[in-house]
Amino acid sequence: MKIGLILIGDELLSGLRQDKHMATIIGFLKARGLQLAWMRMIGDDWDLLVQTLRETLPSKDIVFSFGGIGATPDDLTRQAAAAASGRQLLRHPQAVALIESRFGEGAYPNRIRMSELPDGCTLIPNPVNQIPGFKIANHHFVPGFPDMAWPMTEWALDTFYPQYFDTSPEVERRWLLREVQESELIPMMEELLQTFPDVRLSSLPSTATRRQIDFGLKGKAAAVQRAAKWFETWVFANHVNCERLP
Repeated sequence: MKIGLILIGDELLSGLRQDKHMATIIGFLKARGLQLAWMRMIGDDWDLLVQTLRETLPSKDIVFSFGGIGATPDDLTRQAAAAASGRQLLRHPQAVALIESRFGEGAYPNRIRMSELPDGCTLIPNPVNQIPGFKIANHHFVPGFPDMAWPMTEWALDTFYPQYFDTSPEVERRWLLREVQESELIPMMEELLQTFPDVRLSSLPSTATRRQIDFGLKGKAAAVQRAAKWFETWVFANHVNCERLP
């Protein structure tokens, strides 16, 4: 499982506004034992929006998209999500009721457009002005305004994905390898990461002592333990001079 962000808006690419979402969302994920895998920033460009969503929707990634779900002509995310998922854009009855309840007669003729959502989507409640975001598969579309988007994102995480939360601390194991060059370890490192994708590694050659490397593994305890056993077996089989560090 990977988690991605899509940040939408010409103002982000022109520099008129600075992104505030990524750092905050990383914090939300970290508090739940998760981490961000990728981020894309896209202008209000119909072709790019549809292309991006056609690439990401079929994946199993959990994706949060910020911006472009309003009623103005430059807000294209609702329409692009419908086109990319092959769904009709229809007025969602519950979204209509929420918008009418908030704005009364003022909901028409323009604000009601925000109820036009991809057919079959799930609503994401908005605690600020009650105009909802929506969910298609593992994609979540929320406004670009942080005061709305951030509680909506946390709600979606806690509602749909608590089974992935792991707040146990990470651990690190390190070894000192002697009389070996880093280039000689590359095939081993590639195999290790393929075998244990939940583990991250570090390889730090010494700048003072030739052919000496500080090698480390980091991640959740169970994953690091399995990877460490594999690594030490490889070290023994290949007669590498190795010392485990505290």
